[in-house]
Amino acid sequence: MTAVQLTVPRDWGDIAPEWMTAVLATHHPDVEVSGVEVQLRDDGTNRRARLGVTYAEGIGPATVFVKAADPEHVVLHKLTSGLFHEPRLFNSGVTLPVECPLTYAALMEPDDDNFCLVMEDMAARGADMRDATRPLTVEQAANGVRALARLHGRFWGDRVASEPSLDWLEPFETWEGMDAAPIEQAFAHLGDDAPEEVTSLSIGELIDDIWKPYIHTLTAGPQTLLHGDPHIGNTYLLPDGEVGFLDWQVVRRGNWSLDLGYFLQGALTVDDRRRSERDLLTEYRDALAVPESEKPGADDILLGYRASAAHGLTLWLCTASAGELWQRPDIARALAGRYSSAYADLDTREAISQIAG
Repeated sequence: MTAVQLTVPRDWGDIAPEWMTAVLATHHPDVEVSGVEVQLRDDGTNRRARLGVTYAEGIGPATVFVKAADPEHVVLHKLTSGLFHEPRLFNSGVTLPVECPLTYAALMEPDDDNFCLVMEDMAARGADMRDATRPLTVEQAANGVRALARLHGRFWGDRVASEPSLDWLEPFETWEGMDAAPIEQAFAHLGDDAPEEVTSLSIGELIDDIWKPYIHTLTAGPQTLLHGDPHIGNTYLLPDGEVGFLDWQVVRRGNWSLDLGYFLQGALTVDDRRRSERDLLTEYRDALAVPESEKPGADDILLGYRASAAHGLTLWLCTASAGELWQRPDIARALAGRYSSAYADLDTREAISQIAG
């Protein structure tokens, strides 16, 4: 069986040993798979599962993690034009200078709106998958900040445009569909100390006066490769403290501020963020491996970071207002609360005005 013959399985239970042998062939050319067993199904906005693998010949991974499109959420992914960006990234051959799972295969079936990723099972390396209910410590967040700086520095400025294998990479632009979110339902769960600057917003003001103006700034200033969705639920922690990044479906090119702010403001408790964010911005600038003349100044980094709270605020108020449709409510509400506090603390609206001129 060749890679050309590999198709996306319609059900994880349909995967044959021959299919898995072909998937693993690039990294484990001597293996012959004898059995594949579904050990765990973990569906979200994509179909996901952990598969156990046994071998007739050779030695390969005992488990792999698989991810494919969920027909019920395809429209959501297509709204952000991100349905195939993750498999394109891992088929590109580009080396990412951050911790992320090894990908054995990235299959795409555009005519059927389907894809499949077969990846390293991070549990085998002792990875601790994080979410909003278990925020990072400041030092752990610093590791994540330095990782994002490595990623951004590798593709900073003209470097991302001159990478031929990334010629498909889109700029980070606005998408439609969020203006129907009943954000008043999210406000009801933010608590009595929710900032008035947030709870007084209508969905129209949030989208048209805050989120869209911020997103429009992302095509200005230094461009780089963005993870695009580095909230804490797309991170994991290795035993040595290294922070890794999952779920690259929103990978884009654009201004560094989106990744940095979206990660930090959601990964830390409000108190830790308030106490440490200035030092962590310095960590980011210091870790950018580009000439000093290409680095944004400290004031510019602070300004971009302040403006970036618009993105987390908008996405997680909309998510929290959707009940269990896209995320567990406790996770969505925790992140909506953190980004709300950041929006008020950082005077985000004024920062966007400064950048937009």
